[in-house]
Amino acid sequence: MAQDVISLSLEPRSVTGKAVKHLRKSGKIPAVIHDHGRPSIIVEADGASLLKAYYQAGKHHPINLTTGDKTYTAMIKSVEFEPRKHQLNHIVFNAVAADQVVEAEIPIEPQYLEGMESTPAERAGLIVLNNLESVMVEALPKDLPDVIYYDAAKLSEIGDQVSVEDLIVPGNVKLHTESNHAVATVYEPSALAAANESA
Repeated sequence: MAQDVISLSLEPRSVTGKAVKHLRKSGKIPAVIHDHGRPSIIVEADGASLLKAYYQAGKHHPINLTTGDKTYTAMIKSVEFEPRKHQLNHIVFNAVAADQVVEAEIPIEPQYLEGMESTPAERAGLIVLNNLESVMVEALPKDLPDVIYYDAAKLSEIGDQVSVEDLIVPGNVKLHTESNHAVATVYEPSALAAANESA
């Protein structure tokens, strides 16, 4: 479950088009809020604050946006980075209603036994290959998990595999990814090296 509340203050923006270059030079980043078919709201915010919110929320965690006297619950729809310097250029938010089911891409992570940081297979010198790093889900914004886990103890011997159907999914979250899609598979190192060479 997404527990941390992420809040972000945005200022109305009057600068558009090519003039946003000057905005970025001053440390501000342009953004847009799409609000249920209403006219888009163009805003700006401090670049560091926007980047922090992006790294905290990704595209799967709701953010409380404040601009002027209005507040929105929103999800990040898209992010644009300057390719050479990898600096944040622009963010698009989608406002969502609290009772509106939304789709989101949620990262997958192994859940280890207490005190462990690897699977039984990895501790035995085998290799675990990740076949899938995220899944598409739908849920109410408040119910979206930050991560979906699987039981790492299931991966202990060559050929062991975790599929989407093995994921630990909260009851109020619906998966869209096919249940038989492999998430992680155990391989013997030399067999994997041979397969890579032949490829």
